[in-house]
Amino acid sequence: MADYGTIGAMTTPVPAIVVADLLGSAVLLDVRENDEWAAGHAPAAVHVPMGQVAQRLDELATVLPDRPVHVVCRSGGRSARVTAYLKQAGWEAVNVEGGMRAWAAAGRPMVADSNVAPRVL
Repeated sequence: MADYGTIGAMTTPVPAIVVADLLGSAVLLDVRENDEWAAGHAPAAVHVPMGQVAQRLDELATVLPDRPVHVVCRSGGRSARVTAYLKQAGWEAVNVEGGMRAWAAAGRPMVADSNVAPRVL
């Protein structure tokens, strides 16, 4: 099991949005592992695996604009935990319900890091 540092269990519900309600200009933070990201991700997403989020907050502050950050994983569980963590740290963060599975099912664009068709692992 991965070590997620200071990102612990959720104690309160987190704000969430369904893929259908996401605007094309939404800022996405993808917290999946490297192999999941490489297999398929949203074209403009920023990738920081969940286990690195706490250590890379300063970096995230420089690469993510000052507007809501929509956090995504495969199905919504990890991203909900990261969303709760970011909210506690003062960020305006929203969980993407259903994660990349819902993203792909909605026909949203995806790219892969290789010459194969993008897919969700």
